[in-house]
Amino acid sequence: MTDKQETGKKYFPLFLDLSDKDVLFVGGGAIATRRIHVLQAFVNRITVVAPEADGSILELTEAGEISWIMREFEEEDLEGRDIVFAATNDKELNADIGAKCRRMGITVNVSSDKNLCDFYFPGIVMQGETVIGVSASGEDHKKARKVRERIQEVLTEEGI
Repeated sequence: MTDKQETGKKYFPLFLDLSDKDVLFVGGGAIATRRIHVLQAFVNRITVVAPEADGSILELTEAGEISWIMREFEEEDLEGRDIVFAATNDKELNADIGAKCRRMGITVNVSSDKNLCDFYFPGIVMQGETVIGVSASGEDHKKARKVRERIQEVLTEEGI
C-alpha cells in the first residue's frame, strides 16, 4: 500500500539539517523553481536535470548557486543523491523516478502524485531564526498557502 492517507498514516513534521545533502530536481518548470528558491536557504548542493528550464533556473546556474544539466533524465542521475524531486510535466516519468528512488533508498517527492511521495514539501515561513512549515497533508494547497501567509502576517505584525 502506498496511499498513506488510506492506511491511516500521518506525516510527521521534522526539521532536518539538509546543508550537506545532495538534492536533485528532475524538471525545470514552475514547481521545481518555487521549491528550489525555498530550499536554497537550507541546501548547499542542488542539481537540476531538464532539457529546458525556467529563466530563474538559468539565472541561478549562471550565478553558480545551482547546477543545471541540460538534457533528459537518465537513471544514472540518481546515483549519490540524498533527496530527489520528480517535478516534470510527465506523470509516468515522475512515477518511474519515484519507483527507482524507492528501490535505491533515496527519499523522493513526486510532484504529480502525493501518494508516491516520501514527504510533502511544506509552505515555509522564515523570520529570523524562526522557521515554520505548513502542510495540509497534500490535500488543499490553497488552504496551506493561506495559513502560511497568515502566519507570516502575524509574525510581521508582532515583530517576532
